[in-house]
Amino acid sequence: MTALVPLLVTLPLLGAGIALIFGRRRRRVQVGVSIVTLTVAAAVAAVLLYYVDVSGMPLAVSVGGWPIPFGIVLYVDRLAALLVLVSSIVLLAVLLFSVGQGAADGDEETPVSIFHPSYLILAAGIFNAFIAGDLFNLYVGFEILLVASYVLITLGSTESRIRTGVVYIVVSLVSSILFLAAIAAIYGALGTVNMAQLADRMGELPDEVQLVLHLMLLLAFSIKAAVFPLSFWLPDSYPTAPAPVTAVFAGLLTKVGVYAMIRTETQIFRENDVNQLLLIVALATMVVGILGAVAQAELKRILSFTLVSHIGYMVFGLAIATPESLGATIYYMVHHIVVQTTLFLAVGLVERRAGSTSILKVKGLMKAAPVLAVLYFIPAINLGGLPPFSGFIGKYALFNAAAEVGTPIMYALIVAGIVTSLLTLLALMRAWNLAFWREEEDHTEESGVVDRISYLGDAPAAGVQTERRVIPRIMTASTAGMVAVTVALTLFAGPLYNLCASIGAALPYPVSLTQLQDEVNDGN
Repeated sequence: MTALVPLLVTLPLLGAGIALIFGRRRRRVQVGVSIVTLTVAAAVAAVLLYYVDVSGMPLAVSVGGWPIPFGIVLYVDRLAALLVLVSSIVLLAVLLFSVGQGAADGDEETPVSIFHPSYLILAAGIFNAFIAGDLFNLYVGFEILLVASYVLITLGSTESRIRTGVVYIVVSLVSSILFLAAIAAIYGALGTVNMAQLADRMGELPDEVQLVLHLMLLLAFSIKAAVFPLSFWLPDSYPTAPAPVTAVFAGLLTKVGVYAMIRTETQIFRENDVNQLLLIVALATMVVGILGAVAQAELKRILSFTLVSHIGYMVFGLAIATPESLGATIYYMVHHIVVQTTLFLAVGLVERRAGSTSILKVKGLMKAAPVLAVLYFIPAINLGGLPPFSGFIGKYALFNAAAEVGTPIMYALIVAGIVTSLLTLLALMRAWNLAFWREEEDHTEESGVVDRISYLGDAPAAGVQTERRVIPRIMTASTAGMVAVTVALTLFAGPLYNLCASIGAALPYPVSLTQLQDEVNDGN
């Protein structure tokens, strides 16, 4: 079974190489290679998740046969396997969406010869980050996905994409430098970067030194996860990218940062508590992010700000630091990866159908495109947390875990979380009302509807207008498939939440170096 673990990284890299070889001359081969690669990766992740869940034993592989802790260790437990499986499903759905877009538009939005190799390298970086067993390999995973994202975010080479891409690159490089500096400092202090060994040795350092190392890593990961006030770059960077790129970035890239925070908080710095700081940061992230969403008139920017806001829920659950809250956080991560990606795909369809994503300009979509109306509405109310959807389940579990702690700041965060959820519904349903329910011939300016939201008239990017384009069936089908997955998160919430609860119960008790060595020896 351990032989499957390296495939999660090698398969996408191999697929990227094959796709690059074929280049422009055989685009269908590129598409086929990409689809097969991600399908096999999803199957491998599903097998690994089943194995580690049933056996209760994580899998570890020492790359190149080097003894632990000197070699690179790939480590798959329930958490890593679950996130790799969800990520591969999302990546596959977005890939199919991009194939439809590419077939309809040619190279205008997603140049095939560049897109497919970069996309598979992005997948390899994400998977590598999730199964990394040491900090440096986690850094390598970040860099792999960031290098690919630099290419993807500037596809099309328009002025706005180059400008926002430069901001994204600069911010990412600053985060990477901080991360690398923290790794160097940790290695200098403890002589290792293996997470299992760091868990054993971190207690040897004075509390002040632990705090400095802790805050360095948190700062680097908070930039990557778009935690306030380090989230300034995201709302301007994501909306300008092509629709499939924006969707996969919104669903996955920030969650890799959250995942890194979960690993380091629960495994490396168990005795160095900064939970009060994290609670304050979570509160600010939720509130500031959703206030930004309410002030937007462009659908992609609304979703970008809600993305920032809902990262606050995950930081909130992490900061509560109980097994129940950690399980709820994992469930909410899975929910948010799927729902946020789905919403961006739906907005991509809106842009093609209406020629704009400004809620002041788009109207009449309920009658013109009823299927599209459903594809937007279901994930929108899910993200807003209406029962019985997965968004409600995840938020309720977080609030319940906070109420069990019962401190004043916990109750303040519960109130903030409820307000954030209501404002999320306000922002998304206002967009629904204006873009879908308004009739084409309804002169709402005279009726005063738009006058009541005239403050949105100067919102960024509200005036962008493009030509209306046909929506290929594969784009609608891939979005509908993702909507089905969001519904499945509710229908199968029991088994999924039980899995997440078992992950949360295990996280405060990380594997020791001796156990890791035994697992590698058993695998060999």
